[in-house]
Amino acid sequence: MLNRPASTVAELPFIDLAAQRRRIGPAIEQAIGRVLDHGKFILGPEIDELEAELGVFCGADHVVSCANGTDALSLILLARGIGPGDAVICPSFTFAATAEVVALVGATPVFADVLPDTFNLDPASVADAIRLARRSGLNPAMLIAVDLFGQPADYEPLEALCAAEGLFLLADAAQSFGATYKGRKVGTIGDAVGTSFFPAKPLGCYGDGGAVFTNDAELAGLLRSLRVHGQGKDRYDHPRVGINSRLDAIQAAILLEKLRVFPDEIVARQVVARRYSDGLADLAEVPFVMNGATSVWAQYTLRITGADRAAFQAALRAAGIPTMVYYPVPLHRQPAYRDALVAGGTLPVTDALSDDVVSLPMHPYLDRETQDRIIAAARDALGAELIPAVATMR
Repeated sequence: MLNRPASTVAELPFIDLAAQRRRIGPAIEQAIGRVLDHGKFILGPEIDELEAELGVFCGADHVVSCANGTDALSLILLARGIGPGDAVICPSFTFAATAEVVALVGATPVFADVLPDTFNLDPASVADAIRLARRSGLNPAMLIAVDLFGQPADYEPLEALCAAEGLFLLADAAQSFGATYKGRKVGTIGDAVGTSFFPAKPLGCYGDGGAVFTNDAELAGLLRSLRVHGQGKDRYDHPRVGINSRLDAIQAAILLEKLRVFPDEIVARQVVARRYSDGLADLAEVPFVMNGATSVWAQYTLRITGADRAAFQAALRAAGIPTMVYYPVPLHRQPAYRDALVAGGTLPVTDALSDDVVSLPMHPYLDRETQDRIIAAARDALGAELIPAVATMR
């Protein structure tokens, strides 16, 4: 039940990076050692190797690594010349980085609503956002589609919209690298793709890191210049203004070792997600994956409409199980974006999700015993008498 006394039960990790390290720790230590031995810490040989391996993994022609996932998005906006007078359509139900990069180049974020089942962009709301931008005297130049919680957005209608309206389609795949959409791998969907290697991501390093994927050779060349201060033919030639956004060779070495086990980990994530859903579908709205798509389950997120979310989290915490809420305050309600444009004037699905989503521990090293412990605690906390089975919105 929800009202319980405080417990001294040891808390599980929300994401168990230590378990992964127990599996590949020696290989990672050797990889780091090789970097320490050759001493080429900036743009060393591991960078080229990682970019090549990432391209092979997802099928992208060009991969440009960078310092973090936010810079991956920023570099694309800079390369496209996005700035004042431009509007960039993006969801509000996402992390701040998606809109932050738009504001930092002087463009205007226009927030669109998301779908109630996948939590990804609603094409109808995107169309409204494009019309709103034009009515406001702005040039709708780009759509940033976020692949939330590990599942790609529904790209076919978004691609059609962008083609019809002349928008550049940027996929924010910070949470979805390794997933697929109708036979296409994330990294090849959209005009360009940005991802993050933050440690908590499905493919993460031991610090910050990111990458851009594109099949456009000219764009890739521009990105390589922009990530090193707008460098031209040598380090003291600057034909354009750039930034300093290079991935460290040590982080690339770590990612190379993690990439070797990444396919196994994706499979393991499917098993965990399936068991969670089988165990909780009668008490909460479990995640929905579109036909023809796969998720890498960056997060496993329930909707517990009608329940007291804070009490649910407290009950699981007392059982030693951490939870997280992504995202309790959507971007269009954040002070930093109070002047941004909002499609339709309101985003009802986004607001509802922010009130009732909650994420359970998710990583590929959750054993069955731990999964059962989490499921049992969640069922106990939800209780059939506390929240009836949620009507599906699919």
